[in-house]
Amino acid sequence: MKTVKFLLAGIVLSAVSVTATAQESGSSIGIKGGLNYTTVTKGDFEEGPDARTSFHIGLVGEIPLIPKVFSIQPEVVYSRQGFEYDNLLGDRMQYKLDYVNFPVLAKLYLFKGLSIEAGPQFGLKVSEKVDYKGENNTPPQENNYNNFDTALAGGVTFNFTGGVFLTGRYTQSLNEVIKDSDAKNKVFQAGIGFKF
Repeated sequence: MKTVKFLLAGIVLSAVSVTATAQESGSSIGIKGGLNYTTVTKGDFEEGPDARTSFHIGLVGEIPLIPKVFSIQPEVVYSRQGFEYDNLLGDRMQYKLDYVNFPVLAKLYLFKGLSIEAGPQFGLKVSEKVDYKGENNTPPQENNYNNFDTALAGGVTFNFTGGVFLTGRYTQSLNEVIKDSDAKNKVFQAGIGFKF
């Protein structure tokens, strides 16, 4: 709980700092949210896991290095991730793993309004829960998941006049989600946002 409070305080301070800087440098800040479609690579599972559908919400900034051509886009995003899995004995498990992610993306405008983004993402796991349905096996262990996630993210954004934007993104983890499993996060996101 102390970690979550510390993290939220850091997010608020970061938002204030970015907003102040944005007013002076021509940068912008906004909010975004949308749907997540998440799963993991097969790893040590007997069969490929199923996806979990949930949501994400967060802050997005844009710092232009070459105006209207190239920018850096830092973000702070709360993202509900995880997957579902049926083992060979018929037990159904839903892994609910929530993160606060920190993407830092390079953003290139292809033409007015349309941009592509790519870069690293760093995640801090803030919640974990496993819903278990079955009689043939013991539930999977909790506290068996890595607390940090490193990933590569790439996507596309279309910016409308007035500050509204639509975005789509794919993120692939570089490290395993469950310890000693070789299973890695895969996240598809579709969202809408507004820049001030």
